[in-house]
Amino acid sequence: MEYVTLSNGVKMPKLGFGVFLMNEPGEAEQAVTNALKTGYRLIDTASRYYNEEEVGAALKKSSIPREELFITTKLWFKDAGYENTKRAFEVSLEKLGLDYLDLYLIHQPFNDYYGSWRAMEELYKEGKIRAIGVSNFYPDRLKDLVMHNEIAPMIDQRETHPMNQQWEAEEWMKQDGVQLEAWSPLGRGNKEIFTNSILMKIADNHQKSVAQIILRWFMQRNIVTIPKASHVERMQENFDIFDFVLSHEEMELIKGLDQKTSIGGVLHNDPKMLDVLSQFE
Repeated sequence: MEYVTLSNGVKMPKLGFGVFLMNEPGEAEQAVTNALKTGYRLIDTASRYYNEEEVGAALKKSSIPREELFITTKLWFKDAGYENTKRAFEVSLEKLGLDYLDLYLIHQPFNDYYGSWRAMEELYKEGKIRAIGVSNFYPDRLKDLVMHNEIAPMIDQRETHPMNQQWEAEEWMKQDGVQLEAWSPLGRGNKEIFTNSILMKIADNHQKSVAQIILRWFMQRNIVTIPKASHVERMQENFDIFDFVLSHEEMELIKGLDQKTSIGGVLHNDPKMLDVLSQFE
C-alpha cells in the first residue's frame, strides 16, 4: 500500500474502499468484509449512506487490529451546528462500534458548518478523531474555513476523475496543507471514460484495465481515492495497481482528457443542489 501524510502527521492509505449506495440488507457488511480480506484498510462511509451499522458489523467480525484500519464517516448537513455535531458524532461512533474515528468529514458545505467545525476541533483535541476535514467544499468556502478557524481541514473530498481532474482546486488546497481525496474516481462507470481511446491504449500498454490505469494515475498524483465495487473480482482488480508505473508521457495524456465537468451535474455551488439534498433526512 502507498500512503499520504496529512498535515498533522497522520498516515492515510491512498487507496480505500467506498460504500456509497450500498443499501440492500447485508450488502455493505459483505462488501466491507470482502474488501478487508482483499487488503483494503481505508473504509469510507457516511451517516447518510445509511450503512454505518453494517460497516461496523464487518469491522467487528474482522481480526485486523484496529490500528491498521482507517475509518471515515461524514456529518450530514441537517446535523450541522455545534451541539448537533457532537450528538451526530456519538451516534455514528456507536453505529460503527468504534472508540474513535480516523477521519470525520463535514459532508456538504451547507447549514451551520462553522458550528460543526468548532465541535470537530474539540473532538479532535480530545483524541476522539485522528483527522478532520470536509467534503464537497469549493476553493472559496474551503479558504474561508481555513482562514477563520484554529485548525485547517486536513482533507477535502471532491468528485475527481479523468473528466474532472480538479487541478485548480488542488492547488488551492496545497497552499493550506489540505489533502485532496477523490470520490467517484472511476466516474461512476461512465461509458465515455471506459471507452476512451487514450485510456484504452495505455491500458493495453501495461496489460491492465482502464480502471486500473485510472487508479494508478491517482496514486501518482498523490491523491487518496475510494473506488466502490460490489464484486470481489472487481475489488481485487482495483487493488492490483502497485506493480506498475505510468510514464510521464502517459500521465500527460491523461491530463489532457480533463473537461472540468461533473458526471451527472453534481455542483455544490448550485442552489438547486440544496433542494435535492434536502429531500434526504
